[in-house]
Amino acid sequence: MWDDFAAVPGRIKDGTTADPACDHVHRLDADLDLLSWLGVDAYRFSISWPRVQPGGSGPLSSTGMDFYSRLIDGLLARGIHPVATLYHWDLPSELNDAGGWLTRDTADRFGDYAGFMAQAFGDRVQRWATLNEPWVSAYLGYAAGIHAPGVTDPASSVAAAYYLMLGHGRALAQLRSHTADNCGIVLNLIPAIAQDTRASTMAATEHIDSLHNRFFLDLLAGRGVSPQLRSACASFTDFAFLRDDDLTAISATIDWIGENYYTITRVSGVDSDVDLNAHDRAALAAYPATPAARMVPREPITDMGWEIYPQGLTDVLHMIDQSLPGIPIWVTENGAAAPDPQRLAYLRDHLHAVLNAHDEGVDVRGYFAWSLLDNIEWAEGMTKQFGIVAVDPQTQQRSPKASAHWYRKVIADRSLINP
Repeated sequence: MWDDFAAVPGRIKDGTTADPACDHVHRLDADLDLLSWLGVDAYRFSISWPRVQPGGSGPLSSTGMDFYSRLIDGLLARGIHPVATLYHWDLPSELNDAGGWLTRDTADRFGDYAGFMAQAFGDRVQRWATLNEPWVSAYLGYAAGIHAPGVTDPASSVAAAYYLMLGHGRALAQLRSHTADNCGIVLNLIPAIAQDTRASTMAATEHIDSLHNRFFLDLLAGRGVSPQLRSACASFTDFAFLRDDDLTAISATIDWIGENYYTITRVSGVDSDVDLNAHDRAALAAYPATPAARMVPREPITDMGWEIYPQGLTDVLHMIDQSLPGIPIWVTENGAAAPDPQRLAYLRDHLHAVLNAHDEGVDVRGYFAWSLLDNIEWAEGMTKQFGIVAVDPQTQQRSPKASAHWYRKVIADRSLINP
């Protein structure tokens, strides 16, 4: 689906395609050696569904399966725990053409695929995630249209969010049936902070929080879709896709939950839509039915335009702990597209935020930095770089940045040190 999206001129900011990207497929052993050099004890990667099951159904690809087998074995040989994510937004084209995440069939096919992966790798993978950031797949892909498949339809975005969560439930059942260990899901919950106490600001903030955070947490907790959200979205959907018996699958107990944290959403209401500029409207497109409002990040910000707010990570870990009590939490992504000194400080300050949450009683078990390598940042192409290791796009040479050397020392010492 992303290859199809990237082939449309203008979809990817700099026209970058995934060939060769950072060429990890052909440089696997060298990249695994980089992980050994860093000293990490776990590595989170995703399995590409179309790579291992072209078309999204039918036989598996021996070439694709062999790559992931070598990846997993290479990690284990280096004493690194494999942590696998089953879906990081790359839907097989054939399934997208048949309706994608707007159909129940895709959720069922995703469950089948999960079962095949558990059969093949369940004895070697330490931890499984079904989905990565379903909010992004649903709302950037089907409402704002800036991610694949590039749809701009509010009703589709809410349906996609729901069917993604149903896919999570189907996959979880298959993982369990094949005795896979430590099964969970990864969300990108973002604290929504009201800039002021005006009624318009509070209404917009509450709706953004409901779509971005509460929708997913409520489904996982077995609470279903709230009456408030159904009412707020009634102008474009009647939620006819909901089925009572789905909730049992979606809310089946998970062993852990991951949080990908980068920033917060700071909201300021406005009097009417006429007060909004093109940037405001683009931001709100990802939040259908939100009352007129602006996103107003404060300095400092990253190259992505995202506010740097470490306290938000502490806050969101508490949010998860309160919504899903008793479920262990992992910070599964955290990092910054920024000059390396800023990236290093970002990682340090956010690790402090994780430790603060832990000290305050949140059961947070571990932390993964994003990302190992400079790579394609989706619709931003190669214009934004999150890696702690630089990748020369011409030679593919890997060069650890100062942030990588600092992170290596933090891991070795198990202590946060100043740069």
